[in-house]
Amino acid sequence: MKSVDEKCIKLESGHVVESKTNNNTGCWNRWRLIGSCVSSRSKVENSISGITTHCVESKLKIDEPVVPIVSSTTSNNESNPSTPKPEDELKLDSRLRIFGFNDLKLATRNFRPESLLGEGGFGCVFKGWIEENGTAPVKPGTGLTVAVKTLNHDGLQGHKEWLAEVNYLSDLIHPNLVKLIGYCIEDDQRLLVYEFMPRGSLENHLFRRSLPLPWSIRMKIALGAAKGLAFLHEEAEKPVIYRDFKTSNILLDAEYNAKLSDFGLAKDGPEGDKTHVSTRVMGTYGYAAPEYVMTGHLTSRSDVYSFGVVLLEILTGRRSMDKNRPNGEHNLVEWARPHLGERRRFYKLIDPRLEGHFSIKGAQKAAQLAARCLNRDSKARPLMSEVVECLKPLPALKDMASLSFYFQTVQLQAERSGLSSSAQNAVRAQGLFLRNGSQHPRSLSIPNGSYASPYHKLNLKSPKPNDNEKKHNSTL
Repeated sequence: MKSVDEKCIKLESGHVVESKTNNNTGCWNRWRLIGSCVSSRSKVENSISGITTHCVESKLKIDEPVVPIVSSTTSNNESNPSTPKPEDELKLDSRLRIFGFNDLKLATRNFRPESLLGEGGFGCVFKGWIEENGTAPVKPGTGLTVAVKTLNHDGLQGHKEWLAEVNYLSDLIHPNLVKLIGYCIEDDQRLLVYEFMPRGSLENHLFRRSLPLPWSIRMKIALGAAKGLAFLHEEAEKPVIYRDFKTSNILLDAEYNAKLSDFGLAKDGPEGDKTHVSTRVMGTYGYAAPEYVMTGHLTSRSDVYSFGVVLLEILTGRRSMDKNRPNGEHNLVEWARPHLGERRRFYKLIDPRLEGHFSIKGAQKAAQLAARCLNRDSKARPLMSEVVECLKPLPALKDMASLSFYFQTVQLQAERSGLSSSAQNAVRAQGLFLRNGSQHPRSLSIPNGSYASPYHKLNLKSPKPNDNEKKHNSTL
């Protein structure tokens, strides 16, 4: 989902770009938005345009910003969003259902706040119910559950992005792409109807839920999203560059299968001897590849970089950009780079909320993969098909860190020592990797500026595992 223009910023290179604040609620985050999208019930029933406008205006007051970028200049290859164009621009597909506006209004119960799932620069998204094989509305809880996305006529995205969404998703069919069921183009109304994704977005689960996503599910989601990008780059009839890969655009079904949504910024890949596509710089700041931001040259490796950022978010539980963190930690990629290639340092990246419930080998491989995807040299980044192959075994790995003899010993002593919870996490993380790193790391920084060593600072003797524990550790 996209957001609203707010102001201009200047990158370190001096390249001027337009900045828009993307306070993503994730796709379709219902409870945080109910009551803020519209000011009254009558406003909802009387004008869908009024709904979507108010959605975007209210969004800036709700969530923390993540900054998207749009170039201030336009290339010859890509024009600015334009006014609505004739219907013949649509690549009509017999599989898509054509809805009437009144049918969608009834299906969503008059776009009432209780049906609101979320919103973005495109517009608000509402939950609705339609016939299994038709377009008529049905009673809530029956028929087919759908998500209806409206077009905000005053927002950044317009008819051009709406067309791109319809044309790409009507042509691209894959288990890891969200399914477009149909659309409505009636007078000035533009709506899209998707399959309903009951578990919402990856962003919501990583950053807004109190319970952390289990490790195996995180790896399952990463693998599914990677398969979606690999299909676009290497398996589709014509290569497609997604251009807006981020956690809020990764939706989850009931089984946590990941599906890419929001194709408004997607572009056809280069053809023939061309190495790149020249475009306006569009996407989300913090996810966009640096060479694309600097030059406007778009390649599939730009998506690979964005995947690396998302993989880091999955590993760390941190946002790609977070101004609320201490200096030096605002930008996730720059903070993480020193730890990615180091066998004994990468554990500092792991989301502490997992509390050791993750695969040691899996975390190492995922960190190494993220480092490859984030290579500053775009040509050195892997293909998405290679990324898929690297990720395939990770969800099933069972060498959980919490089963480590060292982890259990250090965890117990850290709790007995009376250290703060953040310091305990640091001590646990270090003890966790004592066995795995061959040598004992000397010290580990903890939040108050002191150092923690599981043996020296806590006055512990190095534990001596018995024969059974040695045998267990040797297999991890």
